[in-house]
Amino acid sequence: MSFPPALAERVERVRAAVRGRGGEAIGQLVLITVLYLAYRVGRMFTADDTMHAMSNAHSILGVEDRLGLPEETTLQAIFVDHSFLALPANFYYATAHFTVAVAVLLWLWAFRPEHYRWTRNLMAALTGAALVVHVLMPLAPPRMFPQYGFVDLAAIHGQSVYGAPDSGGLSNQFAAMPSLHVGWALLLAFAVVAATRTRWRWLALAHPVITTLVVVGTGNHYWLDVIVAITLLAVAAAIHPLVVPGSATAWGVMGPVESSPVLYR
Repeated sequence: MSFPPALAERVERVRAAVRGRGGEAIGQLVLITVLYLAYRVGRMFTADDTMHAMSNAHSILGVEDRLGLPEETTLQAIFVDHSFLALPANFYYATAHFTVAVAVLLWLWAFRPEHYRWTRNLMAALTGAALVVHVLMPLAPPRMFPQYGFVDLAAIHGQSVYGAPDSGGLSNQFAAMPSLHVGWALLLAFAVVAATRTRWRWLALAHPVITTLVVVGTGNHYWLDVIVAITLLAVAAAIHPLVVPGSATAWGVMGPVESSPVLYR
């Protein structure tokens, strides 16, 4: 199979980079795998804390009411009444979270290593902070409260990533707070915007917007889950330059990054 000369040159550069950085690639894969498994195992500490999870959910609804936030059921109704929206929403929730993350991280690693490093660091920090919140505040998702008008969209249309709450496995359904789906999506969108210069880069922001609509519309998260995830990401981003000197310019807000190759390793 032949490629156009320009594309063939880029493909060859990627192959050369992968061959030259094979050890680093394996190390990064091991690191991300260990972090992910630690996160999944850590979540299981509250997997059977049904009483607190349900109580916290009632509290969250009360806080949202006092804050004047819109009702999640208003957004859910749009998906419930239109199956042509419900099916893609369930599919997006079940697949986009990890596939987009892997795709963006691989692209950054191959083409924008300086941006890959701070994105990886912030993703690890955000995930760790989310785990702490999961342990301290187990929270049942909206879909478990049909008495309040919530609907488990995946249970109706399929493509559910969860079984029964007591089905076991590495799935904690009482880890709604914060929405790591939204936190990751926003971080990855920022990474794409910071790492590129094309005017089309702003389309990456559609991913966190769609993710927010999907996680709430499918009944998996409250609005406060989204707000807390964004807040944790903002705090991690603010602290990161203090922890990793010289990383303030990694966001690309002051022009192309001129990072030393040893930063953020």
